[in-house]
Amino acid sequence: MPDHNRPVPPHVVFARAISAFRPGQPAIVLSHNDAEFARSSRISAQVRLIGRGENPWSEAIRVKLQERPVGGLIVADLGVKPDALLAGVPTVIIDHHVPIGLPDPATATVISGYGVTPTPSSSLLAFQCAQALVESGADDLAWLAALGLIGDFGEKRAATDFPDVMALARKRHTGKALREATSLVNAPRRASAGDAAPALALLMKAQGPENVLSGEHPETDALRQAREEVKQALDAARRVAPKIAGPVALIRIQSPCQIHALVAQSWVGRLKGQVVIAANTGYREGYVHFATRSATGRNLIAFLKERAPEGLTEADQFANGHEQATGGQLTPAAWNRFVEKLGFGPEMRVIA
Repeated sequence: MPDHNRPVPPHVVFARAISAFRPGQPAIVLSHNDAEFARSSRISAQVRLIGRGENPWSEAIRVKLQERPVGGLIVADLGVKPDALLAGVPTVIIDHHVPIGLPDPATATVISGYGVTPTPSSSLLAFQCAQALVESGADDLAWLAALGLIGDFGEKRAATDFPDVMALARKRHTGKALREATSLVNAPRRASAGDAAPALALLMKAQGPENVLSGEHPETDALRQAREEVKQALDAARRVAPKIAGPVALIRIQSPCQIHALVAQSWVGRLKGQVVIAANTGYREGYVHFATRSATGRNLIAFLKERAPEGLTEADQFANGHEQATGGQLTPAAWNRFVEKLGFGPEMRVIA
């Protein structure tokens, strides 16, 4: 007898969802650096990278999408919200973060890893969905899923929690190549330019991680330069000492590179009883971006929400992401109210 309580596999849900896409018009993939769908052979897809400071649910993105024919939307690794991205357009949302809210199932299909143990990366969900798109199977794309898993969880945890897909990737590629390629493709979005386009372009044409590293394609050199820039910025930021107020250790840095999460994570092992917040005042003008990590096992989204500053606006983003890896962006006024609520003095405030 069929087991009606068993979750429907992602590739089945995805196949049903894209059957509603408008024929003859391309699917638009909104993502940081997604490649699986654009490389499949059964749907025509165009990728629109969401850049630094952009919000896929914003009016600005909506206007841009309306300028082109859209057969359907695939939104990968950008969160789950109740609002429609583009009214009347069939939409699939693939994500693993804590949902802010759920959309009307009549307007969007959500394929979420949230609540699944262990929680998969969005790259793994995308790989599973790709099984519905490639008639001969998508095993040759397992390396892309592996890059996302290693980037999110580290190689050891990825191999422990997701042995099947990691074994599939390692059948064709070495662990060293997978690690090195992960390091390279993550660098451009963290560099000061914040442009993930070279990484995406390389992933779109590379046949595997060895090809990413070979230097055959010009994007590899751009990725290496970005990685060196991030390394130098991170080395400097790690020398900044934290300030302590109650359960919070706060590290304030100023860098155009997206290193605040890396800085916070680097202090977790030394500040095991604290909630570590790394705040970056140089990442984007007019905002304080921050990342929150801890070895305490606390639900960090709940921790932040209990201490949320009053008067948050649409420009502020607060306590998004994962229960053990969250953060946000705040205007200077909101940031100043936040650090005061945490118990810090004027030295941690910023001037608007």
